[in-house]
Amino acid sequence: MNAAKGTSPRAVLFDVDGTLVDTNYLHAVTWWEAFRQAGHTVPMPDIHRSVGMGADRLIGHLLGDERDRDQDARISTAHKVLYAEYFPKLAALPGAAGLLRAVAGKGLRVVLASSAGGEELAAMRAAIDADDVIAAATGGDDVEATKPAADLVEQALRRAGVPADEAVFVGDTVWDMRACGKAGVTGVAVRSGGIAEEELIEAGAMAVYEGPADLLAALERSPLVGPGA
Repeated sequence: MNAAKGTSPRAVLFDVDGTLVDTNYLHAVTWWEAFRQAGHTVPMPDIHRSVGMGADRLIGHLLGDERDRDQDARISTAHKVLYAEYFPKLAALPGAAGLLRAVAGKGLRVVLASSAGGEELAAMRAAIDADDVIAAATGGDDVEATKPAADLVEQALRRAGVPADEAVFVGDTVWDMRACGKAGVTGVAVRSGGIAEEELIEAGAMAVYEGPADLLAALERSPLVGPGA
């Protein structure tokens, strides 16, 4: 049984980019520049809508299967270098730390599930400043395939120590919702990443909130708490 259909959750898995930290548009800009340096003009809206995928999928999604794959590593590295300049400036979204602490205060395990690599994930955790309530974290370096594959969600479940029907996933993109759907985990979405509510629901979100502060305010009535929590 799905957590939202009668079983109280024991863990909440959180995406980080765009869900807890205000990074999606920074990613769009730095991916745009990385593509430009490699001789590709990729429209910014297309890049924005692809944020949430790991680099292993995003480049192919935007340039297609007929691209010169020898450029992939160069483009990915350029994005990492450009984006790393923002590490000291990253800012948590309003309510992010409070949401994690409130969830942990309910006795639920808080686990991060991000496509980001180690240094990037560390920079975002520093921006959130709530490591005292984060039980575990998994990133793109820990799996073979990133979102929308289910690997990250499944790895986060293992680190949470709970089955899929006792967890809820919170994310901000359609890729998050598809990944948790494939893993059999209830998906809850926030719009802080810039994606429309209708798209998130179509991708499988059970509920949609404006951002972490909105979800925090509605926590008692949300799928994160569930019946009997």
